[in-house]
Amino acid sequence: MKILFALLLVAVVPAFAAAPNPQLSVKTLDGSTFDLAAHKGKWVIVNYWATWCSPCLKELPDISAFVAAHKDKVAAIGLDYEDAEPADIQKFLKTHPLSYPVSIVDIDNPPADFGAPKGLPNTYVIAPDGHLAKTFLGPLQAKDLADATGLR
Repeated sequence: MKILFALLLVAVVPAFAAAPNPQLSVKTLDGSTFDLAAHKGKWVIVNYWATWCSPCLKELPDISAFVAAHKDKVAAIGLDYEDAEPADIQKFLKTHPLSYPVSIVDIDNPPADFGAPKGLPNTYVIAPDGHLAKTFLGPLQAKDLADATGLR
């Protein structure tokens, strides 16, 4: 049954929207700008999530720990994909702290090179040279990030 579901999911979910060499520049909750180009030379994790998404909440600590453990080689940006006020997300992050910045994405106008997520969570791993290395639809664990980046 699980195999059948996986096959149906692959057949129903279209190809991921991220460009092969995506660009991204977003304002973060702290008022600074996260620019993907500024992180060239590092692995970058781009993670779409939402506060109401249970699988997202389950994976956030793993992503945060992975980024913290590899801070010289990995950067990340959390893209909060919901209609939310900054104060509400800042309050949420006080009880769910992350080691990387968060930006609230306009659900009607998501970042062009990534588009709207096909589901949540939706994570993109960008290689140090700027190309899209791996895409995950659904929750992931630190092991998945280690496998995608080769960092242990």
